[in-house]
Amino acid sequence: MAFDAIFLRALVRELEGELVGSRIEKIHQITRDQIIFHLRGDKRLLINGGSNAPRLQLTCAVRDNPAQPPMFCMLLRKHLTGGRITAVTQPESERVALLQIDSRDELGVLSQRTLVLEAMGRAANLILLDGDGRIIECLRRVDFEMSEKRQVLPGLFYHLPPTPEKRPLTEPDEAVLFDMVRAIAPDTQLDKWLLDTFLGISPLIAREVVFRALGETDARADENSAKPLFDALCDLRRRILENDFEPTLLLRGDTPAEYTFMPVTQYGASLVQRRESGFSQMLDAFYETRERLERNRQRGQELTRAAATARDRTARKLAMQEREYAATQERETLRIKGDIITANLYRMKRGESSLTAQNFYDESGADITVALDPLLTPQQNAARYYKQYNKAKTAERVLREQMARAAADLEYLESVLHELSAAETEQDFADIRAELLTSGYLRRDAKAKREQKRPSRPREFRSTAGLRILVGRNNAQNDMLTTRTAQKSDLWFHTQKIHGSHVILETGGASADEQSILEAANLAAFFSRAGQGSGVPVDYTPVRYVKKPAGARPGMVVYETYRTVYVTPDEGLVKRLFVK
Repeated sequence: MAFDAIFLRALVRELEGELVGSRIEKIHQITRDQIIFHLRGDKRLLINGGSNAPRLQLTCAVRDNPAQPPMFCMLLRKHLTGGRITAVTQPESERVALLQIDSRDELGVLSQRTLVLEAMGRAANLILLDGDGRIIECLRRVDFEMSEKRQVLPGLFYHLPPTPEKRPLTEPDEAVLFDMVRAIAPDTQLDKWLLDTFLGISPLIAREVVFRALGETDARADENSAKPLFDALCDLRRRILENDFEPTLLLRGDTPAEYTFMPVTQYGASLVQRRESGFSQMLDAFYETRERLERNRQRGQELTRAAATARDRTARKLAMQEREYAATQERETLRIKGDIITANLYRMKRGESSLTAQNFYDESGADITVALDPLLTPQQNAARYYKQYNKAKTAERVLREQMARAAADLEYLESVLHELSAAETEQDFADIRAELLTSGYLRRDAKAKREQKRPSRPREFRSTAGLRILVGRNNAQNDMLTTRTAQKSDLWFHTQKIHGSHVILETGGASADEQSILEAANLAAFFSRAGQGSGVPVDYTPVRYVKKPAGARPGMVVYETYRTVYVTPDEGLVKRLFVK
């Protein structure tokens, strides 16, 4: 990704018009590295000070807030809540952005604060300065042992990171720039030369400049390369000086692969270019799915491991029960052997290891050999076979019940794993954790801090016709929607024999239009394991026909009267119908 100093320049220019004059109403630290400023006018400014994708942007994505704010968040709230952003700046060709904020302290005295984002990969940081430029606090402290050249600690004056021996592309005039290009040694790899010579250019842009000049990204210097490379550099220099930036998202299929501030030609037809309306909107589109999956992976790791372990254990138990059940189907042979021993007691003696006699249950009258325990009497051998027969008959009934429970448990655990893969917020994971604790698949840690209980709400959508559609986030919420929230006349949707969310289309007692039915079915398909499929079967029926069996696991229901529609999940439709 090309989040270089040039991209940051374009982004700061865009944010300057959006942020200057805005008042900070709330501050949340949604992850270890990400801060959200809620600004007056329903704007949300995201600042990522971590090594994984450091940046600042306006965001429309809704993110959940932790129940307990970290200390750095508390300090930002103390100094910045109620403050007004007065400037958004960037030191020349640096991957550093500064937010100037006027705020009042506890005594009401007006003071200036500066929040510094150093968006420099592994060295990324977020630093709060006072009016004199001293560090109040930072996201990551850097002491002398970590860096001899530059320490970042409370109380020290802030200094910009050391600048490498490079110069901004905008610094030399065109005559000097042409002399620099002509002086490149033959056979020098040109994209590497650009990275070593100019400040603030990313590898993607360096390769693009070379590609535009010479038609290949790994071209080397020769007697004919100077003029084309100079022309390409002049075009990039002009873009920077004139702030001629175009937010460009590169997609591989439907998946964002790269982003930059100008069209990119080096990938040819392998990536599709899409011009976005703004840089913040582009960053949202790029990072939303990626970060959600990463957050889910981290937060749901323990729960996924517990649910997967329980699922695998249940699957093994079910397989063993099925083998035992298959063995019980041979029990008639045990009874027949007991009968044959009983019929031949008159000619048997103790100590025999087998009996060969006519099988009078076989129409052909063939002989059968029955194994005997020589330590038992003939009567005891017959009784042993009858006992095994009765035991197998009882086992068949018991195993049938156990297999039904194990199959239901297996289906339930599969649904939990689907919930975990679709979870989006901290509250989603808290709800699933509570569900697993209640179900006995997780042990409650007596020493663990009790989580703050907050009401969990289902996803809410509006159909094109204006009907409200509710989508459950987990099994417990599915139960709540179907058995308590929904009216008997509302329509209930679920993918046919596929794990997914319960979906309720509120009809208000009237007949739902076909478009709303198809949109609700699309949501049911999207929020299911078939979310990436096509032609997904979705059953729907009035809620009155949906029943929850006594003792059933959360989210498990039965229904008989229903209709089925086939839909292909459409993510664009889901986003359009979503109620924020």
